[in-house]
Amino acid sequence: MFEQGVIRPPSEAHSLLVRVTRNCPWNQCLFCPAFKGVKFSRRSVEEVKQDIDSMAEEYGEHAAMIKSAFLQDADSLILKTDQVVEILRHIKAKFPALERITTYARATTLRRKSVEEFVRLKEAGLDRIHTGLESGSEKVLRMIKKGITPEDIIEGGSKVMEAGISLSEYVMPGVGGRTLSEEHARETARLLNVVKPDFIRVRTFALHPQSPMMKMVEEGSLKPMTDEEIVREIRLFVSCLEPIHSYFSCGDYGPNLLMQVNGRLDQRKDAMLAELDKFLSLTPEQKKVYSYLRRSSSMNYPVDVALDPGVMKKILPEIERLEKKGVDGFNRYIADCMACMIPQPQTDNWE
Repeated sequence: MFEQGVIRPPSEAHSLLVRVTRNCPWNQCLFCPAFKGVKFSRRSVEEVKQDIDSMAEEYGEHAAMIKSAFLQDADSLILKTDQVVEILRHIKAKFPALERITTYARATTLRRKSVEEFVRLKEAGLDRIHTGLESGSEKVLRMIKKGITPEDIIEGGSKVMEAGISLSEYVMPGVGGRTLSEEHARETARLLNVVKPDFIRVRTFALHPQSPMMKMVEEGSLKPMTDEEIVREIRLFVSCLEPIHSYFSCGDYGPNLLMQVNGRLDQRKDAMLAELDKFLSLTPEQKKVYSYLRRSSSMNYPVDVALDPGVMKKILPEIERLEKKGVDGFNRYIADCMACMIPQPQTDNWE
């Protein structure tokens, strides 16, 4: 038998999942439900290696079909570099067909390691690091209790890039609310223009009903954004990004509205801005119809679907029904749909 954690990046859906740590060492982010109510712990190298042995035995001759592995949970690199190197080497020994090994890591953890340590990790087989930037705004980072600073993001990310490890930075449109939206977009772009990561992955903010951020909404200190407002924020964000070689991705995350906004910034920035503008050019009713269609299913509809008179005729009565359910009925429906798309807590205790 072997352990597995509860989450991994969408891009690691087919990866071998190797649990190196349990849960998250920080676990105070107000927006994140994944590890609330559970404790963090480090697993011993021997324990992890036994799991890897069990996986190799279970997969047997099919082990050659496994091309990627992901180290769980939220911050595997919090272990000492020697320990991670030993684990990486053991994975490679037991699964020699692997072409990629990746992991999550927090910006503070990345900042504490040296470039030389990252080079060692790369030589041992670590190919990519996924990290949650969320926002480049110090105000937003404090508000959501992310526990990192813009300096952590720049220094940690720059070290990873210098060592030649692929870096995937996650950003969260909407998490600063209406008040901090512009600062959130501009400052996040500013940091990414410095780091120049290989990937910029969009993770639109969805408010979980158990989150302490719900109280902020009720008290008025956080003003939630509509789909249209978030698209405008993303447009500002993209416009502030320089034509760096980073791959900008909306297509690997269900809560993103316009999943078709993808591409390298030095090749498709104008095309991505045009796609965002296409949505923003819709009438208010057409925007609601498109949001309803996207949030009510897993389908990635083209924006042009909202230009179809037949679709409009079919969906508008549903939107009118939602709006009659109370103040802001339609937007509450959209928010509820999005909350169902994000990881759910492992317990009922958010603390």
